[in-house]
Amino acid sequence: MNPDIFRAYDIRGILGVDFEPKDFYRIARAFAARFQPKIVALGHDVRESSSHLWQQVADGLRDSGVDVLDLGQISTDMLYFAVVQYQTDGGIIISASHNPAAYNGMKLVRQHAVPLSSETGLFDVRDAVESKDQFEKHIASKRGNLRTALFLDAYLAHLRSFVNLQQLLNRRIVINANGGLAGHIAECLLTSTQIQICKRLFCKPDGTFTNIPEDRPDPLRPENRKLTIETVKQTSADLAVAWDVDADRCFFYDENGEFVEGCYITALLAECLLQQKRGGIVIFDPRAIWAVENSVTSANGTPLLNRCGHSFIKIRMRETDALFAGETSGHYYFRDNFYADNGMLPFLFVLEILCAKRSSLAELVNPLRAKYPVSGEINFAFESRNLMHVAMNTVERTLHQLGSHFHLEAPVDGMSVRFLTNRRSGNFSRPEPGSWRFNLRESNTEPLLRFNLENVESLSLHVEKTEQLSEMLENLGGRRETKFRWENG
Repeated sequence: MNPDIFRAYDIRGILGVDFEPKDFYRIARAFAARFQPKIVALGHDVRESSSHLWQQVADGLRDSGVDVLDLGQISTDMLYFAVVQYQTDGGIIISASHNPAAYNGMKLVRQHAVPLSSETGLFDVRDAVESKDQFEKHIASKRGNLRTALFLDAYLAHLRSFVNLQQLLNRRIVINANGGLAGHIAECLLTSTQIQICKRLFCKPDGTFTNIPEDRPDPLRPENRKLTIETVKQTSADLAVAWDVDADRCFFYDENGEFVEGCYITALLAECLLQQKRGGIVIFDPRAIWAVENSVTSANGTPLLNRCGHSFIKIRMRETDALFAGETSGHYYFRDNFYADNGMLPFLFVLEILCAKRSSLAELVNPLRAKYPVSGEINFAFESRNLMHVAMNTVERTLHQLGSHFHLEAPVDGMSVRFLTNRRSGNFSRPEPGSWRFNLRESNTEPLLRFNLENVESLSLHVEKTEQLSEMLENLGGRRETKFRWENG
């Protein structure tokens, strides 16, 4: 087993290369030995290898004397609900989220759906597996029981409790489930509403991903978006919604087929929830922050910056009792959803906002797009982690080449730098027209440097600085894997 499959907030690697099925048995035994659960909820995604790996984990837990609650084929956010609904001591979903079909992995949570991360015990499990502790040789005197949980109706009722579905007006939408379960859940939720699904893309569960562009069920990748964009234009739909294959991330396209960046959706949802609850804390990641900060403060909320990643966001939400959190990557977290992310709730909230305001999605987000242009996430692949570190350090040493008046932000996740074009203004906390900012960070899930840039009210400056910094990264050995939004094709 390659120990690097243990990431900051999950386990992920290539089956048959980084791990074998029996390694999942050992991980389950180590999890049971470390945390001593009595009952664990266990489900799996649609991948062809997931049911077999599910069996390995189930056997490992039961051989440790742990009862297993079989959730069957689920989305990741359904796991969080089931752990709370059935008051289990933990939960595991077999999934590699948006990675290609050759990958698989696990997300693990404790009681109350509290995530297990590198900082809260996940690396302890890794170390126990690597040390070949004797726990594997000791089968519990009483093997754990296995029972099945049928909880779809309860899950749907939970989702419906957040919005008044009967008040949703007639809208024509496109949905893209990327081969996962989101299509079925969305259909169930919209029954008896006026919302019309005019086109369904990849809504039949399919763990091979062979029909999905580049076999990558990840709507954040531009190559994955083309079919959805074309479908919106062909059908004259009011909007489109896409989910990644394990359905815990949600993405939107406006009525013109234009992709809506996650920071704008975070700003839109934050404003709505803060008005409903009359204030609160909103957490967001450092990749693109200015649109969110503006919306939160304008709605009398408290903005709070945090490290990327679902486990780190959830911990901070619990510590601060935050109302809501959003990530540029399409994760949205809700206090009333056990401080957990959910891919269906933003879908319902956006529909509710559009119907209540009687507006289109473009009408709501275009002012943010104009004031705070963002590059979207641009990925650079390097031949080694060491070269990635060298590139990061070189960029930091040569920031003066990008602008003479800059401020290196306190480190939250990677490197964030903001630039002022007006030398006479020393206020870096309030971005003025012509100001720009970027975040550069290592991916927690893939061997990539991820680059995001934003600025205030200047599209030409936005293009110039995005291309300048990208060229710098390419000269340092990075291979750009993401097209600029202004490139053809």
